[in-house]
Amino acid sequence: MESRFDVRNDRDLTMLVDFYELTMGNSYLEEGVGDQIVYFDMYFRRVPDGGGYCIMAGVDQLIDYLKSLYFTEADIDYLRSTGQFSEKFLDYLANFKFSCDVWAIPEGYPVFPNEPLVTVRGPVIQAQLLETMVLVTINHQTLIATKANRICRVAGKRPVMEFGSRRAQGYDGAIYGARAAVIGGCSATANTLAGMMFDIPVSGTMAHSWIQLFDSELDSFRAWANAYPDQCLLLIDTYNVLKSGLPNAITVFRELKEKGHKALGIRIDSGDITYLTRKVRKALDEAGFPDAIIVISNSLDEHIIKDVLAEGARINSFGVGERLITARSEPVFGGVYKMVAVEKGGKIIPRIKISENEEKITNPGFKKIYRIYEKEADKAIADLICDHDESLDASRSLTIFDPVYTWKKKTLTNYKVELLREQIFDGGRLCYKSPSVREIRKIAGEQVERQWAEVLRFENPHNYYVDLSRKVWDTKHRLLNSYSEQFSGK
Repeated sequence: MESRFDVRNDRDLTMLVDFYELTMGNSYLEEGVGDQIVYFDMYFRRVPDGGGYCIMAGVDQLIDYLKSLYFTEADIDYLRSTGQFSEKFLDYLANFKFSCDVWAIPEGYPVFPNEPLVTVRGPVIQAQLLETMVLVTINHQTLIATKANRICRVAGKRPVMEFGSRRAQGYDGAIYGARAAVIGGCSATANTLAGMMFDIPVSGTMAHSWIQLFDSELDSFRAWANAYPDQCLLLIDTYNVLKSGLPNAITVFRELKEKGHKALGIRIDSGDITYLTRKVRKALDEAGFPDAIIVISNSLDEHIIKDVLAEGARINSFGVGERLITARSEPVFGGVYKMVAVEKGGKIIPRIKISENEEKITNPGFKKIYRIYEKEADKAIADLICDHDESLDASRSLTIFDPVYTWKKKTLTNYKVELLREQIFDGGRLCYKSPSVREIRKIAGEQVERQWAEVLRFENPHNYYVDLSRKVWDTKHRLLNSYSEQFSGK
């Protein structure tokens, strides 16, 4: 969804691939299987920070990439210079035309381990080539949107502003991290380019350098009030919060009031948050400014925010930086991209990857996902991964079971279902319109509310069920048993 300012990042990212995607492509073509239709799933195995859910993000940037996927003459010249590719393959790339089908869970939806967030169907050369960009795009933004949602949920109705650009891992980490943070629930970003690109609110006032420039703190506050009389938010911790910053702020607020203006509030960027905010709130109220807000921006995350609020801190809004934009507590989102089927003669043939680690065994086949809700409460009960040709009839009872502990079963009678994924490309043609970031933020808020509190809690969240239909489970175990028999004597 483009900004009304029509500002896009027009870099050519076609070559942002792992080199083995190209060497495999070369080999596929040489072996005569380059046009073999295959299916790849992108999914993750574990929720970061021991949480109960993640927030899907990054689909719009994946769309941007797939819409402009082509190899330039300079790309071909570089690949030729490596000596790793046949002229036949280089000619294929020079005439490359994206023709895959792609399905994805919409941005803003809660997502869970082992369900395919993105599925790609198409010629193996093309589907393999997408691996890096699918992963880097969805992994990063889903990670940051999830972290932001955790922080915003703890903050409750208090706005959270994303302040982390200068601590992000590079320009893209700052720009797309800001986008993902707003999807996760942040009210605004300090990143002006992100605000312009994605039409999201921007926010920011002053740094300590503004105050240091002047001969006195009071002079700096008066100058700021002169420039922004109706948006006067003063940073009061440059020298001493209670002995200098707060008294000077109150002086300026009184001067604004005499001129018919309403003070916005103060910001504190250091010190004992609970102690200082309680003292500041009391002083502001006593001075006649009960509506002046208190903004805190001091190396915050969901745990610190939760603690200070529990201690009685008086805070109206938060600015959260490095621990949000880098997801510092767990900065890697472990999404993977695995082949799950091939198509021959119009027939889909499931494929499986087997591992000594049970969690790394893939769910084979071309699949769809249903989200099952309790009908009256409109709360999600489970996600059911079905074969692509299966459908659920909510008028009939449904028995779901744990795909590992299969004796754990539940029969549902009063439920409703929704298909979770949407097709975004059909034969290389875009067939999906992305919502705006503001719309996705609203979707995320609504969809998180459809989760039970037990899934949303931070401490020991309920394990949300992602189950397999009997058909998918049977296919998986048929393949496992087949390979087990094949290698049983070795």
